Amino acid sequence: MNSDDAWVGETRPYLKPREEGEKDAWTSEAAARGRKGGQRLLAAGEVEPPDLVRAFFGLAPGETAVVRRRLILLDDEPTELADSYYPRHIALGTPLAEPRKIPGGAVTLLADLGYVAADEFEEDTVAENASPAQCELLDLPVGKAVQVLTRFVTSTTGEPMEASVMTMTRHHRYTQRRDS
Repeated sequence: MNSDDAWVGETRPYLKPREEGEKDAWTSEAAARGRKGGQRLLAAGEVEPPDLVRAFFGLAPGETAVVRRRLILLDDEPTELADSYYPRHIALGTPLAEPRKIPGGAVTLLADLGYVAADEFEEDTVAENASPAQCELLDLPVGKAVQVLTRFVTSTTGEPMEASVMTMTRHHRYTQRRDS
């Protein structure tokens, strides 16, 4: 792995509401490395979420959540699929459930709705073979392995507010920093 691929990702900027006119965390992170970050919204609306998300939200089988599906780009090349899920009572009737860009991003809208991410969150990561649909969207050969990171975020009041499932193609390195 060369040094350009060895990014040390940090989650906190992705959970922080943006100031007016401030670029999203991914665009800012890529720009800091002399690269171009972007994303394309693939879908938004109600779906039956994956089992891990359903359990986190406390949903019964068949209950739905709102999802925003995005293709994350680095230098205009696909690098990640990001599906962010929200409880229906938070997202329905808001731009989270609509297939359009959200000024300031979802985290900023959530904060405006009174849902600010707690300082602690959980992440789970696994490696698996990409599905044919993932291979097509990410421009990968069939059978290619991907890293799947699932992030569970609660609000400062302890309420589950977002679960994101990120399917990544490039080498990612994550570090945990100890609080002083």
